[in-house]
Amino acid sequence: MLFSGKGKHRRPSKATRAAALAGVTGVAIAAPLMAAGNASAATASEWDAVAQCESGGNWSINTGNGYYGGLQFSASTWAAYGGTAYAPQANQASKAQQIAVAEKVLASQGKGAWPTCGVGLSGAAYNGGGSSSSGSSSSSSDSGTSTRSSEQSASRSSERTAAKKTVTTPTGKKVKKGDGEYKVVKGDTLSSIAEKHKVKGGYQTLFKLNKDIIEDANLIYPGQQLHLK
Repeated sequence: MLFSGKGKHRRPSKATRAAALAGVTGVAIAAPLMAAGNASAATASEWDAVAQCESGGNWSINTGNGYYGGLQFSASTWAAYGGTAYAPQANQASKAQQIAVAEKVLASQGKGAWPTCGVGLSGAAYNGGGSSSSGSSSSSSDSGTSTRSSEQSASRSSERTAAKKTVTTPTGKKVKKGDGEYKVVKGDTLSSIAEKHKVKGGYQTLFKLNKDIIEDANLIYPGQQLHLK
């Protein structure tokens, strides 16, 4: 309670107390009303859930697929929503900074910015609070934003699907990943793999079995998945 109300002094009204609070602390009375017009922010636990779904909860992840950090920002989205004020890429920023940028994206694009992993977010796109006189214009603008968000989400989903089918070489080139039962690790060669797994016919057999993803028998990369038979 702001005032103690000693003796017979009447307790001030809510309006009087709010005005007094503003005068003492310098806080604008209208601030809570403005906040109410914006989208409700998602909770920390909700963002943790999105990060777990998007990146396994690794806030500093960079797999080379074009998306960075716990919430998997593209470089263009990170820059567009002010992320470069914190770090060049999302994976180089702190968890709190990534969430701060994500709140802006959520307010602008809604949950569709994370089409699969964002379904549990409590925040929604801010509708601008337009009056009925500008309803037509606002509706048109919202429709355009929704369309762009859908296109961006579809594009990102498509890029991720493609990324899962490739691995990135040390020079930055993307090569086919494959779907075999053996995953190549650093230091592997076709000969060493054939010898270790007793592949009949040696490296030549492995090369023939995996010609769809290997162009040169001397060049295989960590992350590729080879058929052994």
